[in-house]
Amino acid sequence: MSGLGVLEVNDANFDQEVLKSEQPVLVDFWAVWCGPCKAIAPIVDGVAAAYAGKLKVAKVNVDQNGATPSRYGIRGIPTLLFFKGGKIADQVVGYVAQDVIEEKVKKLIA
Repeated sequence: MSGLGVLEVNDANFDQEVLKSEQPVLVDFWAVWCGPCKAIAPIVDGVAAAYAGKLKVAKVNVDQNGATPSRYGIRGIPTLLFFKGGKIADQVVGYVAQDVIEEKVKKLIA
C-alpha cells in the first residue's frame, strides 16, 4: 500500500519511471513481511508529501520484482536508493530516522 504521491514501480517500468525521470527519485525497496519496512513506510510517505514536485518517490516490492533488486545488489531491506539523472547518488540500508532521509533528499534536490 502506498501513500499519496508514492508510485508502485516494478521491473517492467523501473527504467522509465526512475532512470529516465527528470526529477530525482527516492526508491524504497521493501517486502510485505519486513517489519522495518513497515516502520519506515510512513516516513517515506511523509518525505513524498513534503517534497512533492521536487522529488519522485517510488516503491519496489522485492518479492514481486527480482530483477531490479539484484541489478542494484540489494541484500537487506528496507533499502532506499536515491537516483539523480539515472544514477545512484546515495543510499540508506535499514531503518533510519526521518531527518537522516531528509538530509539526503535535500542534497539530492539541491
